[in-house]
Formats: sequence, structure tokens, C-alpha cells
Amino acid sequence: MLYRKKFFKYLTHIILFTFSLSLKAEIIDKIIINGNKRISDQTIILYGKFNVKDDLNEQKLNDIINNLNSTNFFEDINVKIKDNILTIDLKEYPIINQIIIRGEPSKKISDEIRKNLRLKEKNSFIKSYLADDIDIIKKLYSSVGYSFVKVETKVNKINNENFDLLIDINRGKKTKISSIKFIGDKKIKDRKLRDIIASEEDKFWKFISKNTNFSQNLINLDIRLLRNFYKSIGYYDVTVNSNSAEINDQENIDLIYSIDAGTRYTVDKITTNVDPVFSNELFFPLKKSYEKLIGKYYSPFEIKKILEDIDEIIDKNNLQFVEHNVEEEVKEKTISIKFNIFEGKRELVERINITGNNITNENVIRAELLLDEGDPFTTLNLNKSISKLKARRIFRSVEPEVLTGSKENLKLINIKVQEMPTGEISAGAGIGTDGGSFEASISENNWLGEGKRLDFNISTDAESLSGRLNYTDPNYNFLGNSLNYFVSSSENDKPDQGYENTLMAAGVNTSFEQFKDIYTNLGVSISHDDLQTLDSASANLKKQAGSFSELLANYGFSKDTRNRAFMPTSGSIISFDQSLPVFADKQAITNTFKATKYKSISNDLVGAGKLFLSSVNGIGDDDARLSKRRNLSTKRLRGFEKNKIGPVDGSDHIGGNFAAAVNFEASLPNLLPEAYKTEVGFFLDFGNVWGVDYDSTIDESNELRSSTGLAA
Repeated sequence: MLYRKKFFKYLTHIILFTFSLSLKAEIIDKIIINGNKRISDQTIILYGKFNVKDDLNEQKLNDIINNLNSTNFFEDINVKIKDNILTIDLKEYPIINQIIIRGEPSKKISDEIRKNLRLKEKNSFIKSYLADDIDIIKKLYSSVGYSFVKVETKVNKINNENFDLLIDINRGKKTKISSIKFIGDKKIKDRKLRDIIASEEDKFWKFISKNTNFSQNLINLDIRLLRNFYKSIGYYDVTVNSNSAEINDQENIDLIYSIDAGTRYTVDKITTNVDPVFSNELFFPLKKSYEKLIGKYYSPFEIKKILEDIDEIIDKNNLQFVEHNVEEEVKEKTISIKFNIFEGKRELVERINITGNNITNENVIRAELLLDEGDPFTTLNLNKSISKLKARRIFRSVEPEVLTGSKENLKLINIKVQEMPTGEISAGAGIGTDGGSFEASISENNWLGEGKRLDFNISTDAESLSGRLNYTDPNYNFLGNSLNYFVSSSENDKPDQGYENTLMAAGVNTSFEQFKDIYTNLGVSISHDDLQTLDSASANLKKQAGSFSELLANYGFSKDTRNRAFMPTSGSIISFDQSLPVFADKQAITNTFKATKYKSISNDLVGAGKLFLSSVNGIGDDDARLSKRRNLSTKRLRGFEKNKIGPVDGSDHIGGNFAAAVNFEASLPNLLPEAYKTEVGFFLDFGNVWGVDYDSTIDESNELRSSTGLAA
């Protein structure tokens, strides 16, 4: 009986509440709109989403105000309803007639400023946006090295409805990085940390480098690179701050990074928690990867490899709606890792919207996505897609948003990208015992907005001048294969080897991942070699002079198991390449084998062992051309004069048909004070160049050479 009374009481309240709402609602018979000069009544009715005969209450009136506010047309909006008449009183924002930027000589930068401003010409002047736009301008200048830019704005009132916006910019001098210091319990040598970060100290020979300019974007990148490096070698709790950037007497920056490396953790246990809907046996192969990692220092790169193994198992067994994540339990000096593999919600992708790509073609972005309309939706594939887009290095930011679609089990994915400058110019010069050298390059990572890469490189030293133009499509025809075209030219003057030549070449090649960590490259090239021997050359050597053309088929394989491509501390990389003549005036086969193994012994001691084998062999009665004969660079056999080992014809070092080198290298703990900014390494090299196919009377010089020492 008590429950029945309560029920009737609640029902009465609901009826009375509904009745009170109906009393407040009114049917609109007439609409009066005041204050609109530029915007028509019909446009206002359309944007406000109301019309005659609508049944309006207080909530719907608030909706009308919000709808009209969202147009950014009106500075003030008042809505009232009386006697079935809806009255809307408006005050329109003034219009920006033009935006005038003063003090910036570069049209390109001025256009970039206009593009990023919230206030636009022929749009409403919203005063609250002005402070945001000033901040946008300062951040833009800071990104190119002008950290103390001054921005002032003025409004020139033409009439009550039209304004001119004047932006005065005094960008000042570029702020340079005078010095970079690392303090705290960093555990790693300063020299190595300088190699990791992007920022560089300003020196007179770095006049082209942009990384000598101080900017917050560059600092943020440095911090991210440092954190990733420390975590990759086991310092899970590392903290990196750049809270000290001191302005010196030259009004430049002394940059100081404070690092607390913390504890170095090892992995003590790895488990897999598999949802009962999946068979545990499918994931048994992961045990081998677990065994390799247990007992070693923690590295997110190794965790990523295991996650890729899990993805491979999922793809191989055609499992859908699968999600996975990682749980890490941090103990005193160890970390336990659990991989959770579970069935996600059975949701599908209804639509993918992409915005912000003013330059980049949309199909370039979609080609990187692991999701498409109609595919099963998983957060895992979305996150991997975003990571792939960021790895293209053509976007400053990539932000995903997931919304519910037209049905509960459908998802709308909005991807907002912010493009960044993708061109780069670099140059470098050096001098050593072999003379001076200079190299310059120009590159563009997003040619014509198609995601393709264009590179031009020119280099010169005491013996050669060469140039090369490359055009690379990293995802040819959206198949995941890289396709590269090149044209090159080089002039070589090699008096110690008895010849000079001009070589022009062009070719095309493709590369792709054949199996996990195993890559294949295939290609063809055509070349023309105009080779002249010197007067001092022997009679047999002079017989090799002439013009030679050839068409080559090239192929190669490589296996890369390094823990990371930059400054690896473990793993190896092995490659084999061969060139076969399809047509050649002098036919020869070239083979090259390279192998490098890395091993981390301690924080400051990383060892590497390298093997290099190369050969060139003529086919039939043909001898290998003089310019194709093998030599060892001064990096593979240190301490010997360049091109001065191997067979000698008269007084000319002609190289050999075979070359081999074995190298052992290790960086050593601090032998010099940090102030010297010098890293010392130990090396032990063995090498040999031998074999003469064009004259059996010449000594093959089949002798092993070796060198050892310290390098700074």
C-alpha cells in the first residue's frame, strides 16, 4: 500500500511538471529580427534553426542563441517571445576589411601568419581573438629562432561596420644557442648526449643549420629525444628538464638541461593474459621473444617489437576486433611486464574525415591508415595509424577524434593534421690529411603535396666532384613499396691510381620488407664511363682507357635487428648486394657483403664488430674496368694513406679485384674532462686489397694490413 501511494505521488509530480512546461511554450505566429544589416532574415532563421509555427519554450530559445553565437556573426544577441511573436535583437560584429602586416619583409612568412590567424579578412572582427593571434605570431617566430619578437596591433576604424587591422612586428635578432650543458645525475657522457639532441651550439661554420636557433619547439624535441634515449637503455624513471635558458652578454642563450637518470631497470618477468575467447596456443611463439628479453635492461623499443609480433599473430590468424595493451609493474630495480590481449567492442568504422591538409593530398594520409570505412574499429589500429602519419615527418601534429556514428556500433573518426615546413638545406666542410672536402644538399619531403621525397646532393674533395638527384615515392601505388629514381654525375681525378674519368648514371630501384626485419631491394641502372689513363701509367694500364656503357640489374637483401637505427646499442645489420650486367662493353659482376654487430657493455661502453667483403670479377675474357676495381676507405682501414694499399702497376695503386676488412670499435669511459667535449674511442682494423685480372705479372699484394689506436 505504501509503495502504491509513492507511485501516485511521483506520477502526479511528473504530470504537473509536464503541464508547467507546456504553459511556458508558445506557438510562433510571427518573427521580428532587428539590427541585421549584412545578414538576411532568412539566413538568420536558417542558422538559428527556428521558423514560424515552431513550438518554443525556454530551452529552445537558449538553443537559438547558441546556434546564432556559433556563426561568429553577432556581437550581441537578445531573444524574447511575447504574444506568440518571436523578437530577435542583434548587433553584428564589424568586418575586417584588410589585415596589414608591417615589419616583416618576407612575403612567405607574412602569408604563413595570415594563414594561421584566427581573425581573417572579410570575416568578423572578434576582439577576444586578438590576444590569441598575437600569441600565434610569437610562437611562429619562435619556431624559426626569433624568441623576443614584439607584436603590436592597431585597429583603423573606417566606419562602424568596417575595420582595418594593422599588425606591427619587430622580430629583432635571431636568438642563437651559445652553449649547451647537461647537469645532474646524467650517467651518460655529454658528447653522446649532444649527438642525441637536435639543438646545436652556434659556430661560424654552421651558418646554414637551423638547429642553432633557440626555439621552444626545438627544446621540446630535445627533451623528447633525451627521454626516449634514456628509457631505451633501462632508465625508466628518467626526468629531463630545460628550466634554465640563460641570456648571455651577446643576447644569446646558454641552454642547460637538468637530467636525473634514476635507477636502471632490468626485466624480471613477462606474462601474457589472453582473453578466453582466443586460443592460448596461438600466442605460444611469443615465449622465444620473452626469453631473449628477460634479464636484460628494459627498453620500450623491445616492448614495441613484441607488440609487433602480437600483431603479426593476429593478422596471420585473421582475428578481428582484437585489442592489446601493456601493464608494467615497477619494483625496486626490476620491471614485470604483462601483455593483455582481449576482444574489443564489435564496432565498425562508418566514416573517416581528414582536415588541416592544405598542401598534402588526402590520399597520402589515407594510405598510411590501417583503418578504412567499413573495417572493424580498434583503438590499437587507430593509434598505429597516427604513429605512421607522424613518422612521415610532414606534419607538426596529428590529432584523432572518435565519435559515435549514425548507430551505436558505428564510429566516426576525425583526423586533424597540422602541416609543417618539409624542405631542408644542409652543408658541411672538413679538412684532413687527404685534403679538404665540402658537401651540400637540398631536400623536400612532401613534393607537390604527394608525400614524395626529392633530394639533391653535391660533394667535392681533392680527387672528385659529384652530384646526385633522387626522387623517392615511399609508398608507390599505395602498395607499401618504396620506389626510387636517380640521376648522377661524377668527375674523378685519381693520380695515385693512374686514371681520371667522368661517370654519368641513371636508374630506378624498389625496396620493401619481404619478411619480418628482412628487406629486399631490386633495381636497374644505366651508366656511361669516359675513362682516361694518365701519361705516367703503364702500357697495360693505358689499354684500359676508353668509353664504356653498361646496363646493370641490381638486387640485394638485408636483415636489420638493431634495437634502433640511431646510435644502436644491441642487435645487428647484415646486407648483401650484387650487380649483374644485362649489357656492357666490359662485363663484370660486383658483390658486396656487410655485417655489423653491436653490444652494450656499460653505460659509456658500446662495442661494435664489422665485416666488409667486396669483389668485382670480369666475365669471359673481359677484365674489370679500372674505375670499378675495389679499394678500402680510410674509415675501414685507418692509419693508411687513401687508396695506397693493394696491387701496384708501376707507380699506380690500381686497387684489386677483392677487398676485405674487419673492424672492432668501442667508445671508452671518460678519459678527458667533460669541458673538452671530446669522446675517445678504441679501434682495431684489419684489411686487405688484392687481385689483378688484367696482368698476371703484377704482384697481387695479398698481404693483411692492420692498425690500432685511439680516435677522438
